[in-house]
Amino acid sequence: MRKIGLLVAGVAALGMALGQANVIKIATQSPLSGPQAALGEQIKLGAELAIEEAKAKFKALGFDLVLVPYDDQANPDVGVANANRIINDPDILGVVGHLNSGVAIPASEVYARVNLVMVSPANTNPRVTDRRLPNVNRICGRDDVQGPVGAEYAFNNLKVKNVFIIHDKTAYGQGLAEEFKKRLEALGGKAVAFVGTEETSNFVPIINQIRGARPVPELIYFGGIYSQIGPFVKQLRERGVKTRLMGGDGLDASEFVRLAGKENAAGTFYTTVAGPVSAFPKARAVAQRFKQKYGKDMEGFGIYAYDAANVILAGLEAAIKAAGGKKPTREQVAQAVRQVKMEGLTGTIEFDDKGDNKKAKYFVMQVASTGNWADNKLIRVIEMAAPGAK
Repeated sequence: MRKIGLLVAGVAALGMALGQANVIKIATQSPLSGPQAALGEQIKLGAELAIEEAKAKFKALGFDLVLVPYDDQANPDVGVANANRIINDPDILGVVGHLNSGVAIPASEVYARVNLVMVSPANTNPRVTDRRLPNVNRICGRDDVQGPVGAEYAFNNLKVKNVFIIHDKTAYGQGLAEEFKKRLEALGGKAVAFVGTEETSNFVPIINQIRGARPVPELIYFGGIYSQIGPFVKQLRERGVKTRLMGGDGLDASEFVRLAGKENAAGTFYTTVAGPVSAFPKARAVAQRFKQKYGKDMEGFGIYAYDAANVILAGLEAAIKAAGGKKPTREQVAQAVRQVKMEGLTGTIEFDDKGDNKKAKYFVMQVASTGNWADNKLIRVIEMAAPGAK
């Protein structure tokens, strides 16, 4: 009996190592719990919708397509631990994620060990692609363009010169704030302060710094996530500070209005690499299906996750055909994904040799007074090529 038990265990272990011949899994990694879950859920659901819609096509090719979502909790340690679990499942041939660059950078090093392809709908830090990992791609823009886009709009259009800059000390928030500051000063503006904070509830000390800053700030720029910026804005306005506010794509979530309060949030400017449904005519029908299926509105990162998943699926399909209908290796999928050129909801997607989208869109937005995120004003759309690797 003991020998039979060992034999069964051995066969099971072999099955785990080899995977299932007719099963292909796509993983997502994003925060599904905690204060950043609103954006993380958009990534999961956008990818899920794309995968659901592709199941019949892959069934005809002989494969069952399966989504496996992972909650990285916006925490690098959790993201890396999940990445190690992901690479140990041989049926996972692609990853859509992450939300946070500070999680994506170390997790992608794990994926790279086994050539597991990652397509990001949201990671904007230049280091994500500047490492030139052959398995790492993104369809969104970069902070070294997004930051300057915000600075140029603030200086040239809002006519502000003196800006109080805050960041959340993460790879994303600090990197974005640094790029904003660099461009602002090149234009002739001044950063009256550059303050990092991990505070999430009591912003009175920083608000007091803003009140006492000289020259008087004409704008507050916050590189961070809505879960932190929302409470900050609420406290700022409650204390009578009416200075205009600008953020980056981390502010691009309807939860910002709930956290800040409708009246406090109204008029806030933000740049984003993931435009709203209104910016993409092709996205309207998909957004309707999203609303019918999940009972909530599709937002920017949901749209980009849908496209990111479809890029992986296009690469998978090409790799399957190149392998004569057999299940491809991770390396074959990664190579095929890098060669994908397709028209997504967000426009043409085609990667350069670093894994950046050859041309990415950047959006300048303003929060509506209605409190409805879909009503936010689209001020400007800029399409730019990715900068060269540093």
